[in-house]
Amino acid sequence: MHGLVIKNTGSWYSVRTDDGRIIESKIKGNFRLKSIRSTNPVVIGDRVLIEINNEGTAFITAIEDRKNYMIRRASNLSKQSHILAANIDQALLIVTVNYPVTTTTFIDRFLATAEAYEVPTKIVFNKIDRYNEEDLEYQQGLIHLYSTIGYACYSVCALTGEGMEQLKALVQDQISLLAGHSGVGKSTIINYLLPDVNLKTGAISEYHKMGMHTTTFSEMLPLPTGGYLIDTPGIKGFGTLEMNEGEVSHYFPEIFKFSADCRFHNCTHRHEPGCAVMEALENHYISESRYKSYLSIISDKESGKYREEY
Repeated sequence: MHGLVIKNTGSWYSVRTDDGRIIESKIKGNFRLKSIRSTNPVVIGDRVLIEINNEGTAFITAIEDRKNYMIRRASNLSKQSHILAANIDQALLIVTVNYPVTTTTFIDRFLATAEAYEVPTKIVFNKIDRYNEEDLEYQQGLIHLYSTIGYACYSVCALTGEGMEQLKALVQDQISLLAGHSGVGKSTIINYLLPDVNLKTGAISEYHKMGMHTTTFSEMLPLPTGGYLIDTPGIKGFGTLEMNEGEVSHYFPEIFKFSADCRFHNCTHRHEPGCAVMEALENHYISESRYKSYLSIISDKESGKYREEY
């Protein structure tokens, strides 16, 4: 029997069958995905085959081919991966310029991974009601930067509803992954879009200006207008993996565009003569923050490290 994995609570998976039933399921035997060293071989959004047993639960026996997935390095110094979700129509990266701060390095690592795994991504700037003039000016700078590159940006306040109707239209009939740091307001956004769900929301530490985890497992929430929201636990760091050094520039659209004019086809855009990317950087066609994010990913590839603060 075919079904869709809509919830993961550890060892159990909730599978919505094609006839609308919800079957609690476990992985059969030593089930593992080929070639992926993942902490979670079955993920939210997977289409699976199940065998129902006499108790009314089931075993997951196979995963259908994925059209895409979103992946990150599992933890500090770990070589394993953690897949956030699969078969995603779009990712909505929820960011805040304060309360808590989302760094451009984190944003860029997420975007580069989304490019690598063919997950269309939009950036949602939340909590605009909380910002002072300096915060709002910085946010506008980020919106200009990322929209110029080609990423659609939205400015919202989930608490007051400002900008949220536009977001509601955006997720209609789509499978949308919501991701971001703890405390950026994912649960508040979901509560606005799905008021009957009533997810728990958490307070922000005013001292650390960081959020606490309120979502502890991943879940697909059906939208009344069609489609799903995928709610995931807050991400502290975003370690990239499975990227060769020569490929990293491919996942930064503006760097990749200028790289076509480099003197050497294998240019790393760091020290080579005739590097069109470094020339574009000097002429401000490529932002310094994006270039630093590019270098940080290459640095990780070279040293095998993963710095949690990203």
